Amino acid sequence: MVQKTYFKTKDYCKVKFTFSLENAETVEILGLNSDWENSVVMSKKKDGSFTCELSLPKNTQHEFKYLVNETIWINEPEADSENANEFGGKNSVIII
Repeated sequence: MVQKTYFKTKDYCKVKFTFSLENAETVEILGLNSDWENSVVMSKKKDGSFTCELSLPKNTQHEFKYLVNETIWINEPEADSENANEFGGKNSVIII
């Protein structure tokens, strides 16, 4: 799930990512700001879900994927859209 909070006087949007998957030990987000090398590590909550909050610039769009347990790539089901990637799959897209 992706929740966006816009501020009238700021040039960024606060974005909260929440992700749940049974048997997930770690979840990272890759691709934000076109950075596929440095992941954003999500925090595991008591209920087993993972969350993180980021500030992303307004009027931008970002492709990303979740990396679960360092081996499984998963898209965000509630993303704004999807784009084809160079590996024959799709990336989630968030539009700010």
